[in-house]
Amino acid sequence: KMLGYIWQYVYSSFLRYWLKWLIRHVTGQCELQRICSAYKPGAARTSRAEYSLRSSKNKVLRGASECNRDKLQQRVEEIMKVKKIKPQKDPLFERSLYVCLLQITGHSSLCVSVEDLRKKTFNSEDQDHEVMLLNLWELLMPTVKLESRITKQWGDIGFQGDDPKTDFRGMGMLGLINLLFFSQNYTEEARQVLSHANHPKLGYSYAIVGINLTEMAYSLLRSGALKLHFYNTVEETPELQHFHQLYCYLAYEFDKFWVAEEPESIMQFNQYREKFHEKIKALLQEPDVSLRLTLRSGKK
Repeated sequence: KMLGYIWQYVYSSFLRYWLKWLIRHVTGQCELQRICSAYKPGAARTSRAEYSLRSSKNKVLRGASECNRDKLQQRVEEIMKVKKIKPQKDPLFERSLYVCLLQITGHSSLCVSVEDLRKKTFNSEDQDHEVMLLNLWELLMPTVKLESRITKQWGDIGFQGDDPKTDFRGMGMLGLINLLFFSQNYTEEARQVLSHANHPKLGYSYAIVGINLTEMAYSLLRSGALKLHFYNTVEETPELQHFHQLYCYLAYEFDKFWVAEEPESIMQFNQYREKFHEKIKALLQEPDVSLRLTLRSGKK
């Protein structure tokens, strides 16, 4: 391990610079040009471009990965000037680098947006919040009338108390919006998952597990583990809807995983949650990872 750290330090501090210099003089292209021409769009290209930019000794390149979207084109032009890249000699480079920067900076922006939703608490006096909660009930339980706003009926879709707002505290509005997004965009599948959650033997708390999976998605985003997934699945800037789509994948796949594993009781939830978490983390390390919810009907 120590030898590995020493080699990494020597390579990144000294050898990499001279190797890049040598290859540039042999090929006539800088590292970013070689990356954009050699790798297809997606994680293969963007992750390498990101590493190249962040490890550069030039502040223009190093700062590009943290640039505001409205200044990205200007930053691309500055990079081309610094690297002496002529558009007529490499006409595809400018657009390729711009898309890479959209993905890289977009991930940072997405982290901010998700964090804002997580911090936003459910407010019973906010009519929009109340409507979202009631919509969730109507989508999941279309044939059952909700007797009142505060009722034990919420237990039918997996909330712990008479008032669901207490269960959103950990993930704020992010938890509710994920549950609602799944129900709105994959209504049939959400009802199917709920029916499994209400199974007499293999059942689990649908809403609470959903909020738990929101926390999983949130932690994966914050750690950077979702970068390759977003670079592969979103052509330009990842936005909130793409995060909600990932949640849908986790909710659907966890249900399949839980049913297949056949746990003895809900008391083993943490054990199986961690097993599922490790499975997802392993998938996210694959270069071509794309955690999309693909259904038999062809819906996405």
